Amino acid sequence: MDRNTGRTIIVPMDHGVTNGPMKGLIDMGETVGLVAEGGANAVLGHLGLALYGHRRHGRDVGLILHLSGSTSLGPDPNEKVLVNTVENAMKMGADGVSIHVNIGAGSEARMLSDLGKVAIECMEWGMPLLAMMYPRGAKIKDEHGVESVALAARVAAELGADLVKTVYTGDPDSFREVTRGCPVPVVVAGGSKTDERATLELVAGAMEGGAAGISIGRNAFQHPAPDRFVRAAAAIVHERRSVEEALEIMKDEGRRRAK
Repeated sequence: MDRNTGRTIIVPMDHGVTNGPMKGLIDMGETVGLVAEGGANAVLGHLGLALYGHRRHGRDVGLILHLSGSTSLGPDPNEKVLVNTVENAMKMGADGVSIHVNIGAGSEARMLSDLGKVAIECMEWGMPLLAMMYPRGAKIKDEHGVESVALAARVAAELGADLVKTVYTGDPDSFREVTRGCPVPVVVAGGSKTDERATLELVAGAMEGGAAGISIGRNAFQHPAPDRFVRAAAAIVHERRSVEEALEIMKDEGRRRAK
């Protein structure tokens, strides 16, 4: 969290376990350097991020190690299992850890059990915990529905998370119901790859709805200029600038580089 604003920009890079090598994450070290230069407060990923990409060069940036995972080829990609430990994350120099829970999935009970155990371990070690909470499963009619999203966020806080990541509900008023109902800070996920304006409008709407920041992956690390995109997002998150101002920041920097 930025000490002056109390907000954060996290760039998750845990996609390699789920989807394998993908654009933007072939060279994690290069991408970490770019998003750090743009003003990211932290990057998030699996053990490989700490081993092969984080803090290799450039500006320093926080490290959140992800403790759970699944692959897109598994029988149920929504079933996340623990693949790392809080103690090992400490040994690797992590500033925090994260865990993924899909509320409504068939394996929800075990994932909640894992979240509870990890939260207690984090309390014992003084390690901050980010819980990624997504409504996904047979009973979930709308993964962005405010009631489901608010429940998912609240579960994380109730079980001991320090920070919650969840999906945007579509507008500031409905997202405010999520943030008001969660006693710990909430950051919004970026979702599927989309265009700059749509992503920045999501960021602005979430911040208006009480978000404590963003956790945006593909729309950041797959951008042609990740540093420029993160800098534009930071203008909204940390400086309370408008979407139009953020887009202008990107254009101005693009023009400077073209000279």
